[in-house]
Amino acid sequence: MALSPLDDYPIHQAPQVMRHVATSDRNFYDRYYFNCHAANDELMLIIGVGQYPNLGVTDAFACVRTQRLHRVVRASRELGADRMNTEIGPFRVEVIEGLKRLRVLLEPNEHGLSFDLTWEGTIPATLEPRHFVRWQERVMFDSVRMAQTGRWSGNIWIGEEEIAVTPDRWQGTRDRSWGVRPVGEPEPPGIQSKNPGTFYWLYAPMQFDDHAILCIIQEDEKGRRVLEEATRVWSDGREEEYLGRPEYQPVYAPGTRDVVEAVIGFSPPGGKPFEVRARPILPVHLMVGTGYGLEPDWKHGMYQGPDPVVQGVTYTLPDDTARMWGMVDAVGRFEYDGQVGHGLYEYWALGPHPTFT
Repeated sequence: MALSPLDDYPIHQAPQVMRHVATSDRNFYDRYYFNCHAANDELMLIIGVGQYPNLGVTDAFACVRTQRLHRVVRASRELGADRMNTEIGPFRVEVIEGLKRLRVLLEPNEHGLSFDLTWEGTIPATLEPRHFVRWQERVMFDSVRMAQTGRWSGNIWIGEEEIAVTPDRWQGTRDRSWGVRPVGEPEPPGIQSKNPGTFYWLYAPMQFDDHAILCIIQEDEKGRRVLEEATRVWSDGREEEYLGRPEYQPVYAPGTRDVVEAVIGFSPPGGKPFEVRARPILPVHLMVGTGYGLEPDWKHGMYQGPDPVVQGVTYTLPDDTARMWGMVDAVGRFEYDGQVGHGLYEYWALGPHPTFT
C-alpha cells in the first residue's frame, strides 16, 4: 500500500488507501462528462475526463461539432498517486462547489480548440438507477451515475474564432459515473464472442424552464429492459416525480438506424399520461476520435506510455461523413404540453433488436 494526499480527507469507504478502489476489476473507472450548446444546430461541445485506477491511467477529450467540423483534442498520462489532480496535459476540472458549480478548462494548444467554461446546475444533481449487466457470467457493467442540467459561462476558441458563452443562451447536461465498464486495451474475447453484440439505447436528459425530465432506456436483443429511468426533477428542489415506464418510438431515416424524430411516452402513476416529441438537431458521433471504442490505438484507459500525450483529430463534413459511425450524442429538441426544451439526445441501435426485422 502507498499513501496519497487524498488519504488525509475523511472519505474512506473501505479498509484500503485511497489509491486502491474496493474492486480489483481492471475495468473500474471514474468519469466526468459534460456537453455545451446554445439550443440550436450551430455547435455542440462534449468533454470527458476519466480515471482508471486499476490501469494506472487518466485521460481526457474534448469534441466540438459544427455544421462543417468534427474536431477532437485528447490527452493521456499515468494516473500517479494524487487522484485529486485532474490535470491531463492542457485539460483540467475544478470543483468550485460540489454538485453545483465546476470549472472545465482546455488550455490553448496546437490543435485548434480550447475553452475556459464554468458550469452551474439548474436542478439538483440526481442519482440515476444502478447499471448492471452480466454477459456469460462476467460482470461487464456495474456502475452508478448522477445527472444534472445546467448553464454555462466563459469562452470557447475554435481556431482563431472566439465564442462568448453566456448563461442566457448556453446550456447543457453533465453526468458523473463510476464503477465497472469495459475500458483500456482489448481483452481476448473468449466465450464473450458468443454475445449478440447488441446495444439498444436512449439517454435523454431534457431541460425545460423550471424542470428537467431524465429518461433512460436500454433493451437487449430480445427487447427486454436492461435499464430504465423516467423522472421529472424540479429546479426549486421539489421532490422528484416518478413518470412510470418510458415507451420509446423512434423514426429512422430510410435504410439507416439514424433517428430523425421520436415519441417518448410517460405514464405517471395516478397522473395523466403524456408524450414528448423529440428531434435530434445536431448529431455528434461521440465515438469518433474520443476514445469510446473505434480507434484501436486510443481507447479510454489505454496506456499511452510514461510521458503525457496530447493529440488532435480533425474531420470536415460532409467530406468525412463516411467516418461518422457509432453512438450519437445530439443536441435534442423536446416538446410536450406546449413547452419546448432542449438537452441531450443520445442513442445507439447496434445489433439485433425486435425493432429491426
